[in-house]
Amino acid sequence: MAEILQKDGTWTFDGDTIRIVPGRERGVHLLRQTLGELAVPLQAVAGISYEPGRRNGRLRLRLRDGADPLLQVARGRLPDAADPYRLTVESDRAGVAEYFVDEVRNALLLEQVPDGPSDRYLLPGPTLPLSVGAGDGTVTFDGEWIRLAWNWMTEEGKKSAGPQSLALAEVRSVEWLPSAGLENGYLRFVVLREPTKAPPKHDPHAIELYGFKKDLLMAMAGAAVVARIPHPAGAGSPTAPPSLADAPAALAGPAPAPAGPAPEPAPAAATDHDALLRRLRELGELHQAGILTEEEFTAAKQAVLKRF
Repeated sequence: MAEILQKDGTWTFDGDTIRIVPGRERGVHLLRQTLGELAVPLQAVAGISYEPGRRNGRLRLRLRDGADPLLQVARGRLPDAADPYRLTVESDRAGVAEYFVDEVRNALLLEQVPDGPSDRYLLPGPTLPLSVGAGDGTVTFDGEWIRLAWNWMTEEGKKSAGPQSLALAEVRSVEWLPSAGLENGYLRFVVLREPTKAPPKHDPHAIELYGFKKDLLMAMAGAAVVARIPHPAGAGSPTAPPSLADAPAALAGPAPAPAGPAPEPAPAAATDHDALLRRLRELGELHQAGILTEEEFTAAKQAVLKRF
């Protein structure tokens, strides 16, 4: 098992799942602390990297498009500090971070995990029930009903419509946009009936956001709903890409002609054996250099030996 412990959080990898536990230090973003522990299956991972820095490095996990409902809602708009798939690494733990990256990359290769888009959510989304207050209202979601309640900042016409209740089956999609400069953000639930193009300030199915600390929690609320409605790329979805299998044979084109005998690959067992020996030598060098502690070295060595 690979593990890295930092003030910013702890990541562990057992060969199948990357478990991410946010730190509890004051500087850890509210969104990450509220999300809590995340269990990321290897099948959801597109890649991983370690970025060294002058003072601290950064460990980044890249997920496949469409695998995580939170990233589906956020669409790249989460700031680095709020990104649950980023870990600040102290400079003296750089070797451990690089070892962690190698372990995940090796597992991705061995399992032949594709790095392309996923047609289903591979993470379950935030836990329920959930209630988040920010901007001009509060969103509550229990898995079946979304309830919107208003506060003193709500525009009068919107407030006069009273609290709103939306059945999950009514929701077609969720839109979240953080505040930027003088522009307010919003969380909007697009419903099958009575879709509205009104600005969030007047939309009874939207929360208007003013740029405060809890605004990012609304992305989490949106993700909880998105995780429980049809995936946009799933079978039968209007946005799903057409399948080549459904096209006429003529459109698929002729079958490719044989290209002749392929070169004979090296025996897999010999290749794996050499790679494992190299890994053992690397671990020994990291241990001798003081980068890996005795406990980390022992655990890593045992993991490698089990593969022989």
